[in-house]
Amino acid sequence: MKPSQIKAVERIYNRRVPADRLITPELARYITEISRELRRQIGLIINRRGAIVAVIVGDEKEIIIPLLADYPLGKRHLRGVRCVHTHLKGEPLTQDDLTDLALLRLDIMSAIGALDSGLPGDIHTAHLLPYNPEGETYKVEDSVPFHRYDIEMDSFTASLEAEMGRAIMRDVSDTRERAILVSVSTRHRDEQLESLEELKELARTSNVLVLDSICQRPQTLNPKYLMGTGKIKELIVKALQKEATILIFDQELTPTQIRELGNITELKVIDRTQLILDIFARRAHSRDGKVQVELAQLKYLLPKLTGKGISLSRLMGGIGGRGPGETKLEVDRRRVGDRIAHLEKELRSLSKGRFERRRKRADSGVPIISIAGYTNAGKSTLLNALTKSGTLVEDKLFATLDTATRRLRFPRERDAVITDTVGFIKDLPEDLLKAFKATLEEMEDADILIHLVDASNPSFEKRMETVRKLLDEIGLADIPTLLVFNKADLMDPIEAGNLARRFDAILVSAFKPESLTPLLKELEMRLWPGEGAKV
Repeated sequence: MKPSQIKAVERIYNRRVPADRLITPELARYITEISRELRRQIGLIINRRGAIVAVIVGDEKEIIIPLLADYPLGKRHLRGVRCVHTHLKGEPLTQDDLTDLALLRLDIMSAIGALDSGLPGDIHTAHLLPYNPEGETYKVEDSVPFHRYDIEMDSFTASLEAEMGRAIMRDVSDTRERAILVSVSTRHRDEQLESLEELKELARTSNVLVLDSICQRPQTLNPKYLMGTGKIKELIVKALQKEATILIFDQELTPTQIRELGNITELKVIDRTQLILDIFARRAHSRDGKVQVELAQLKYLLPKLTGKGISLSRLMGGIGGRGPGETKLEVDRRRVGDRIAHLEKELRSLSKGRFERRRKRADSGVPIISIAGYTNAGKSTLLNALTKSGTLVEDKLFATLDTATRRLRFPRERDAVITDTVGFIKDLPEDLLKAFKATLEEMEDADILIHLVDASNPSFEKRMETVRKLLDEIGLADIPTLLVFNKADLMDPIEAGNLARRFDAILVSAFKPESLTPLLKELEMRLWPGEGAKV
């Protein structure tokens, strides 16, 4: 570009557009003339006060809209700026134009044809739509000659945002996070959907309101965004329409993916591991549990202390919230490393205390029973029913994090110690598994392991296998195991009986004490063989 042409473009910043106009005829003619002279597209970003905040010189086919950091979305439905640009061939809005409209959540996207004479030709416009049953993202208006285009911008944007607000009609007193769940996987579709259902349960356990979910099964995963740009556009628009505050991915994200997804969506982005950590942080009450949770959090956090991103604000009081400077990052990494070393030392000390307590129990000759199983299988409910105690029971995943130990009385003045442990779950991160191995140490001295299964769950066989694999990984597979199918009251009696016979399992309903007699008899026979059962 010649110096005179650069000055001509720079002078555009001195112009101002009335708040009720998209663009003035004079300014429209000015940019179409420059566009025709340069044979490049010219774009303007105009705010609602009519100030021109960016002038963009593109090439013959497109413009690249810069970051609009001065216009963050916050809680608004639209960004508060519009894009008006030229098209040299008078063509309609391109797919890139519509993608920019959706991704940037512009008030309006418009293209004015630059005629050979330099005059404005037809104008093409599009705007986003409120949430609608048809799932439509935006509306592309019919093109009209520029001189006939007449829309009051201030009234239009106010009306559109009001419609977007009414389309949601939510309880403003509900302060829960509003989430869209995302699954991007190359696994079989049934496995993907099953995992997504479990993610919904995890979100509910973390007191997150699930608004919707998006699935994609690409041939290859995008290293930057995990998902394709078309799906990202769909995700952003859905988040806009439903006023989502957080995106939860079922797959573990790299630090780069968390940062890039957070930047492009301007929402909090977390993955499945972070959600589980959040649940653990809420539910740990004992010193043991709190140390294990913090240790797992810090080990997860350390490699992610690399720069900007808002995804960690749900963890560790927001460390890494907006990305400290490089020096601050180094300090944070050193402090986190020191804290990890301190917690590991404390965990070893706590482990010694547990070992002493277990040794005393072993010396007393009292048999030990441990309950293991997939999360939400009903372990705490069974413990309460067997011992008539009051361990926390909720229909949520990971309701139990701290090991509960109770005394179980049998006839003939015989007692056993029974422990309830943290629930197992598939794809449990390695650091999380290591941190909670201390909790599972209680199971090492068990004389019998009750493997409790929610037999009413359609995926119970896969969950059984997950528990077996995890028990094997932590060296507990050799403990004598009693398979118990729970929640029989939620199943057809004939089907439940057939399943129990097929898997050689004992059928119970932890909510019905009378159903526990066969289990108690079997436990007594195994713990005191040859003495008979008198339950």
